[in-house]
Amino acid sequence: MYPSRRTFLRQSLAVSAGFVGLSSYLTHAHALAPTAWSPTKQWLELPEGFTAKIISRWGEKMSDGFFVPNRHDGMAAFDVNGQVVLIRNHENSPTPTEFGPFNQDKALFQKLGKTNFFDYGSGEKPGLGGTTTVVYDETTQTVREQYLSLIGTNRNCAGGSTPWNTWISCEEDVTPAGDSHETAHGYNFEVPAAGKGLVEPMPLRAMGRFNHEAVCVDPTTSIVYQTEDSGDSLIYRYLPNTPGKLHQGGVLQALAVQEQPGLDTRNWKARTVMVNQSLSVRWITLDDVEPTEDDLRLRGHAAGAALFARGEGMWFGNNEVYFACTNGGQELAGQVFKYVPSPYEGTPREKESPGVLTLFAEPNDTDLLKSCDNLTVAPWGDVVLVEDKANSHIRGITPQGEIYTIGRNVGSDSELAGACFSPSGQTFFVNVQNEGLTLAVTGPWEKLRRA
Repeated sequence: MYPSRRTFLRQSLAVSAGFVGLSSYLTHAHALAPTAWSPTKQWLELPEGFTAKIISRWGEKMSDGFFVPNRHDGMAAFDVNGQVVLIRNHENSPTPTEFGPFNQDKALFQKLGKTNFFDYGSGEKPGLGGTTTVVYDETTQTVREQYLSLIGTNRNCAGGSTPWNTWISCEEDVTPAGDSHETAHGYNFEVPAAGKGLVEPMPLRAMGRFNHEAVCVDPTTSIVYQTEDSGDSLIYRYLPNTPGKLHQGGVLQALAVQEQPGLDTRNWKARTVMVNQSLSVRWITLDDVEPTEDDLRLRGHAAGAALFARGEGMWFGNNEVYFACTNGGQELAGQVFKYVPSPYEGTPREKESPGVLTLFAEPNDTDLLKSCDNLTVAPWGDVVLVEDKANSHIRGITPQGEIYTIGRNVGSDSELAGACFSPSGQTFFVNVQNEGLTLAVTGPWEKLRRA
């Protein structure tokens, strides 16, 4: 019999005060069958009944004649005319060139014009980050086509999907203009799921210039929430002037805790935030959101914004925002926060019933959680996240804060990234970053739903 989620869980005491953690070890597990990538290589350890298949890998020739770039990162899945469309980030810099879509072939680079790139790099060192789009047939479990959809950016780490079927790709890079860089970096870019080929690389400037990591969008208000990958990062929200039209400008704000200006939520030197503690939130409007210097977070904190420990993955669930802080907590093992927006979010009435921030999980135990990174919300409501460390795991967290393991990377020391489910909920997609692999995981997910 397939073990339910509860059989994954073994009670143990976590260091975090007031938090009962649960062991992360599977009671039943097996390695996936060998794949086309290697006749002997095993990549993921999964529960019985689950299998994984490599559907895309670095160096493959794509439908547009370019090569699949390396360093797969954040990702989301969309339904476009009955097909699953994956939009996938690539966390590449201008070098090494073999990580990019041109391989070492200068002729392929010359197939594109300067206007196709956000940063052409003076024709010598173009940005090799960006996105690829993968059209996947979930019935046959095959890729129908894949192609470049954004190019010329740097270190596209994570991002997030929008309710209007686009992907927001985020640069985790604040390289200024100069030398071979023709423009400054540190922006978000929007890529439509239904698009074909490369989009015009237009930065979403009003969303701020900083070390972007991930975003999520409230489908009711179109407000965009953003994380920042820095040890002294902020959590931001973007109030668009026109819902669904992010390029038409808006207001950028930073999260602050009421009556606790500049609260340090990292719990590094002292425990300032307890697990399950609820904190009322206010939002501080920021100015000069495209600074030449990378000081937006510093000015925001000086104005009272709360500090977070490397904000990374972010996802909008059932009227709540979940986000990971990779090295938060007393043991630097990671934290997961939950933010419930005000019923009047983004309006003058929000003071009547403020949004609420809660420290959802901080086990301070690397057997339970270490360096949480990309995350998503499963169809059955649990948070599912991947870890940014060697021997990385795919973890689940129930609404009650119980942590369990779904899988483990046994094929390499690479981090896992890009966690997301297909619109049907039948397929879970995940990337093995350093190997440049995208895997599709299938199995009896309904067992976890019923557990």
